[in-house]
Amino acid sequence: MERANSDNHALQKVTMALERTFSIIKPDATERNITGLVNAKIEEAGLRIIGQKRIHMTTEQASKFYDIHRDRPFYSDLVDFMTTGPVIVQILEGENAVSKYREVMGRTDPSEAAPGTIRAEFSKSIDANTVHGSDSLETAAIEIPQFFTDDEIVG
Repeated sequence: MERANSDNHALQKVTMALERTFSIIKPDATERNITGLVNAKIEEAGLRIIGQKRIHMTTEQASKFYDIHRDRPFYSDLVDFMTTGPVIVQILEGENAVSKYREVMGRTDPSEAAPGTIRAEFSKSIDANTVHGSDSLETAAIEIPQFFTDDEIVG
């Protein structure tokens, strides 16, 4: 019986697939020099940073990235905000990476974010909320190639 349980546990470990998700540490965080604190939270959650670079997002990049929100009233302000200073774009990898990162980020509105989450601890407002994270594997598959080539992913 012990052997069967051991084999089942090993099988479960093998069948759990690693996922990749996309992350942006936004200009409000880079301005305050807290990117290391944000990344510590990400790594404490069991996620590995397998691609990372500091960029100054152009209006064209921000417009394309947030195109899904084009018809929303906050779209122009969001594009403007994301181009105000440098950001850190990242690829995170781990078991259930999308949901795990969404959990560690916290709710979009920092006043509603759970204690200990990135947004609860570091966000200045609902608009300057420190981080972005993909909402699904499908979205991550679209977002990652906007900023990374395959040879820049070095997990």
